[in-house]
Formats: sequence, structure tokens, C-alpha cells
Amino acid sequence: MEATTTQVRQGTIPPVVAARWALWTFVIVNLVIVEALFLTAGTGKNGVLTVAKFFGLHASVLMLFQLLLVARLPWLDRRIGMDRLTVWHRWVGFTLLWTILTHAVLVVLGYAQLSNTSMTKTFFSLAGVPASLLGMGAAAIVVAIGAVSARQVRQRLRYETWHGVHLLLYIALGLAFVHQLQETTTFTSSAFAKTYWWALWLFAFGALITGRIVMPLRRNAYHRFEVVNVVAESDDVVSVYVTGRHLDKLPAMAGQFCIWRFPGHNHWWLANPFSLSAAPDGRTLRLTAKAAGSASAGLRHLPVGTRAFVEGPYGAFTSLHRTRPGTLLIAGGVGITPVRALLEEEPAGDVVVLYRVRSEADAVLLDEVRNLVTGLGGQLHLLTGRTGEGSPPFEPENLRALVPDIMERDVYVCGPPAMTSAVLTSLRGLQVPPLQVHAERFGLA
Repeated sequence: MEATTTQVRQGTIPPVVAARWALWTFVIVNLVIVEALFLTAGTGKNGVLTVAKFFGLHASVLMLFQLLLVARLPWLDRRIGMDRLTVWHRWVGFTLLWTILTHAVLVVLGYAQLSNTSMTKTFFSLAGVPASLLGMGAAAIVVAIGAVSARQVRQRLRYETWHGVHLLLYIALGLAFVHQLQETTTFTSSAFAKTYWWALWLFAFGALITGRIVMPLRRNAYHRFEVVNVVAESDDVVSVYVTGRHLDKLPAMAGQFCIWRFPGHNHWWLANPFSLSAAPDGRTLRLTAKAAGSASAGLRHLPVGTRAFVEGPYGAFTSLHRTRPGTLLIAGGVGITPVRALLEEEPAGDVVVLYRVRSEADAVLLDEVRNLVTGLGGQLHLLTGRTGEGSPPFEPENLRALVPDIMERDVYVCGPPAMTSAVLTSLRGLQVPPLQVHAERFGLA
């Protein structure tokens, strides 16, 4: 387990910077190798097919990089955060989509020129070749995933539907792998090329299987999580207490979240990311959720003794990223849950909390937050009112008025997307250094 101390780290490379360097190094090294392989064995039967191979090779690297971004490797996740990795995964995914489409069009065009036939006739001729058919299948799946991932479509789909279609990507990866195996001029053009591609595919698939399957199964078999208490915090907010064996060995930190399933109570595919609303104490884990859907609304009816399947902990919203002695914690609505957990790790004296809600009645865990802040000798500002009423509290001048020394603090922000975006925009306007700003966004997709 990594240290959970809030002590400011001086003279060391910030964790997020180290992780970004590691990722960029990985990308650049592999691009250099792929360019070398293309220069030595990438010549096609004509100029168009040569360019098609160029895009095909880079599509392979993008596909494998996609796997690493969603493998949920603890070292990357704790330093970058699943929310940011997911955003990168999305943009790499659309780059992959256009790269594959360009590759496919150029392949058909290149062979059409060779045979002096139309592209339509060439397309159906290539569909009769096993290697080409595999590539077409992989491309079709990637196009389908890209279509349902477009923002306009994604907003109309249930998460379970979107996620189910997204799982087809693993079939596409298998098809693409076999397709590349049969493309001998680049996969087996030399002993080095063969070793490189096998190592890269095995590394990417190994990381995915380890992070998404092996680690969750091992942790749940070891800890055997189960519900020990359910507490209604308000009409639409509930806290669930989960215990298990050897929880002191679970590498969890205040501010992180887990993906929770309760198979005996809900369907297996109903999973929700909920933050830990109390710092892990080695005995119990607590999540606090607002009823926003059928799964979260049903939590208040969980029977004691229900088995829980827990993935995680995940997230970079932790004290690992502290750079300054003073802290400003900004929460909106149920976004107070990771902030409340972080308060348990704060040093006494120099903490300010801004808690944005419509009314005091909507302030989840307010008494706990108030007691923690009072015990630390800090300040709590409860900001009530509806969006658009009066002077927005997160405008740059209002933030500076509430927290005059904001430039000297680490700022943690968690809340609904619109609020989080507004705060981050204001922090940029105030020129708060980016390494002092830490945000957690809701959702997985």
C-alpha cells in the first residue's frame, strides 16, 4: 500500500508528471519501432498499399494503447485517475476509428488499382480472402463502437447497453490480432519484428486481464466483502457499511472510489462507482449514495449480510498529490463524500471547505463535515441556492473573496459535471497552478 500521509512532498517529481512521462515514453518508443519496421518491411504492391500498411501498423499500436488506458493498472490509476484515463481512451478511440477506416479504404483502393476494377467489386473479392475478412470484421466492430460512443448517441443509451456494445471491442482485438498474424511482411518480416509484436500484444492483453479480471477476483476471494449496516441519511441518500477479512491490507486511500456490485440483490451487470465516504480504517468501508437510478435507489433495501463484489479502489483524488500545506476542498451535492473522507487525513489548521447545495436540507453528511472541520480548526462555507440565482459562488472574484490565499493551496474539486467545469474554469482564470488542482468527475463512460 502506498503511504496515505498528507505531508507535502518536496524536491520530488509529482506523481501525475511521472505517470505522464512514463506513458509518453511508452508511446514514443513504440512509434519509433513501428516507423523502423515500416521503413524496412512496409513496401506494398503499389504506392497506395504502402500507405495502407502505414495506417495499419499505427492502428495496431493505437489498439494496444487503448487496452492499457482501460486496464486499470494501480500505478497509473493512482497517479492519473480513471476519469482522465477514460477521457484519453475516448479520444484515442476516435483516432483509432479514423485510422482503421483510412487503412481499409486505401487497401480496397490499392487492390482496385492493381486489378483495374471498381472498388465495389474489389471489396467483395477481398471479403473472400480469410485475412481480409478478419480485418473487415474487426473494422466493422470498431465502427459500431465509435457510432454508439458519439456524444449524441451515447446520451440516449443506457449505460448497460453502451457498455455491452463496447465489450465487442475484445472480439475486434482478437480478429485484428489474427489478421495481423497473416500479414507476414510486417509481423514476421524478421526475428525482431516477430518478437516485438508478440511481446506488445502479450503485454497489453496481460495488463488488461490482470487489472480487469485477475486482481478483482483475487481481492474479492481474499477479503470476502459483505454488508454489515445500511443507514438512511435522508429521504434519498443512504450509507452502506461493508466489512471483510483483512481490510487493513486493502490498498485504499481516502478520496478514492470503488465499483460496487451486490449480486444477491441486483443483477450482476448493475455496477455503480461510489466514493468512499469515510477514510478506510482497516475494518469497514463506507459508501454514501444518492438515489439517481434503480441500482442506487435500491441500496436502502440491502439486507445485512448481502455479499458485495468490489472492484478497486480507484482514483487519483487523494493526498498523494498534495503540493502545498494548505488545502481548499470544493464539493457539490453528493460530491461531498470523497471530500468528507479526505478531511480525516487533513492536518489541523489550514483547510477550507466550500460545500455547494440547493438548501441546507440537501447537504449530505453536513454534521460529520462540520464536526471534522471544527476539529481541524478550519473553515466551512455552506453555499446554498439554485444555479443562476444571485452571484455565482464559483466566479473567480467570488472564489478569491472566500479564499484570499487560494493561490497557495491545493484545490480539490468534486461535484456534478457543470459545477466541476465552472470551478476549473475559474481556477484557470485565477491562474492557480495546474499541479495544485485535483478534480474528480462522476461517471465511468
